[in-house]
Amino acid sequence: MFHLLLSRNFSFYLLFFVMSCQTLPKQPTDSQRGTLADNGMVSSAHPLASNVGVQILQAGGNATDAAVATFFALAVVYPRAGNIGGGGFAVCRWADGSTNTLDFRETAPNAAHRDMYLDENGEVIPRASLDGYLAVGVPAAVEGMWELHKKNGKLSWQAVLAPAIELAQNGFELTAAEAEYLNKYREDFIKQNKTLPAHIVKATIWQTGEKIYHKDLAKTLQRISEKGRDEFYKGETAQLLLAEIKAGGGIITAEDLAKYHAIWRKPVIGNYKNYKVITMPPPSSGGIALLQLLHATEKYPIRKWGHNTARTMHAMIEIERRVYADRATHLGDPDFYNVPQEMLLNKNYLKKRMADILPHEKTPSEKIKEGKVERIESVETTHLSVVDKDRNAIAITTTLNGNYGSKVMVNGAGFFLNNEMDDFSIKVGHPNQFGLVGGEANAIMPNKRMLSSMTPTILEQNGKLLMVVGTPGGSTIITSNYQTILNVLEHQMTMQEAVDAKKFHHQWLPDEVLLEENGFDDKVKAELQQLGHRLEPIPALGRMDCILVLPNGKLEGGADKRGDNMAVGY
Repeated sequence: MFHLLLSRNFSFYLLFFVMSCQTLPKQPTDSQRGTLADNGMVSSAHPLASNVGVQILQAGGNATDAAVATFFALAVVYPRAGNIGGGGFAVCRWADGSTNTLDFRETAPNAAHRDMYLDENGEVIPRASLDGYLAVGVPAAVEGMWELHKKNGKLSWQAVLAPAIELAQNGFELTAAEAEYLNKYREDFIKQNKTLPAHIVKATIWQTGEKIYHKDLAKTLQRISEKGRDEFYKGETAQLLLAEIKAGGGIITAEDLAKYHAIWRKPVIGNYKNYKVITMPPPSSGGIALLQLLHATEKYPIRKWGHNTARTMHAMIEIERRVYADRATHLGDPDFYNVPQEMLLNKNYLKKRMADILPHEKTPSEKIKEGKVERIESVETTHLSVVDKDRNAIAITTTLNGNYGSKVMVNGAGFFLNNEMDDFSIKVGHPNQFGLVGGEANAIMPNKRMLSSMTPTILEQNGKLLMVVGTPGGSTIITSNYQTILNVLEHQMTMQEAVDAKKFHHQWLPDEVLLEENGFDDKVKAELQQLGHRLEPIPALGRMDCILVLPNGKLEGGADKRGDNMAVGY
């Protein structure tokens, strides 16, 4: 009996010892987190813009006011992606739990047609959809900000534009990155503009810390502040824009500008386990693709397998391969094409779609669908995330498409025009600048909105706001969001750690895995290659701007160190 009792006691203490040695759930310290705040938070691509947003919150504005103010500030201090000559998407979750999305995507001009970038032999004219005046879609950004502010703004329109006007008029110091980009694209500015944008093109190179002034843009923003959205679409600014387009042989008309409107759309809503995901519907491909990725990942024990292990990455890559093939075939502007949204998000469909994923071998993309494309060229867009003291939340992703868009600056108005026409299928099966193949669903038609990968997204847990995420990155936007979300939910990272973590990307075609340089273990890379994956290094993937609501109610801002991004709170 004594021996039996001793044996039982030994077993109990052994069990206690083993349990005490197990790894407990990670409890991150504040030093591992990003910016912390009690009341409100803004995370964006530039410190000056984030500070503008927080100043608006401190002045009594809500998330809408701060988002609009940050947006216009980015148009001044981050002109290679921030803009009033482009467009974007906004996902909103209000304090009462209601949600909606705003589509302020550019449209094709009325004179556009499906073969406008093809030569007499039906072949794509190199860079015709990327450079110069024919690459420009009807600008949508000012209309989008006007609609957003009209919907839920608290401060006056003039108040939220005032900080951007001040920055443009009084100047600001260039960061190292922004000086570098102005110098890098100097020859493109000279080549693509009928009238030289003299204030950004000068005899000497731009230096870090040098002050730049956008005087014409200040005047444009002042007019928009005083007269509202009609100033951009019907007023003096519209006349300057149309004169620039005409001088360069573009096709946008006064009618195209006057009839443009943003559209409030129902969000795409789904779940990842017990988390609610609120994201952007078409003409964004991002929301549907993100939910497909998350739904398909649920069955895999990736927390157990570990972050960025070969096993985890293989499963995620194979899922990405199939989701991007669906994107190329089934997605487009819902006002012109019947997008099979319910089918794409149906769990039985996804189960069948992913059934041929093999654990020890990759599936060649050619077996999923034939096609051949080139490498990704550019990954420029920008994103901002805002949460206010009442926990209203807004995620906005906006773009000119490429760096500085078409490289055309409107003479006398001081802003760049987009090159969004390249986001259409300029020829079915031909890749755009991001290597994305398109089908009939995304063919060019007058007044149609081009497909986009922009994926502003908000998550809830137990009916409460949890996370606001988004990033630039062209075709890599979707996979960067996907990995950042899983980094928090599955790998128990802080918001900042999830943003900082090295990322990878597969988009079906080209059949290669992009890996951030110096971020993956050699053993993992060797295992992936043994499974058949072709690996290609890339300097960086994504520039996330995210906000996480912590269990104690505080906000953590995660801003990407791959750029000048900064999260500011109060």
